[in-house]
Amino acid sequence: MQNIVKISKEKRDRSHKRIRAKVMGTAKRPRLSVFKSNNYIYAQAIDDENQVTLASASDLEIKAIKGKKTEKSVQVAQKLAEKLKAKEIDAIVFDRGGFKYHGRVKILAEELRKLGIKF
Repeated sequence: MQNIVKISKEKRDRSHKRIRAKVMGTAKRPRLSVFKSNNYIYAQAIDDENQVTLASASDLEIKAIKGKKTEKSVQVAQKLAEKLKAKEIDAIVFDRGGFKYHGRVKILAEELRKLGIKF
């Protein structure tokens, strides 16, 4: 019997490949890629045409955050929104990275919408 962690990672990888086949980021409307581990959450705005990361944020950057993982997701979204607005980017394409759209991923997306980023 295969390891359950390995099976779930393979499922997420297959889902992410399907998403990436449809989602493409540009300089004006970058792809927002989200990755979450057991402890941290990472988000990057990527221009796929030029293969450049335009902005990124993670809860590793914000060391002073104490609290639940969902609260950290809100802080990461606020930090990323600041960076995107500094580069005059107000629209993105959301790439959930094969993760289900609930929990920390959903909270990050909803907070970005509240802060004026369209997708």
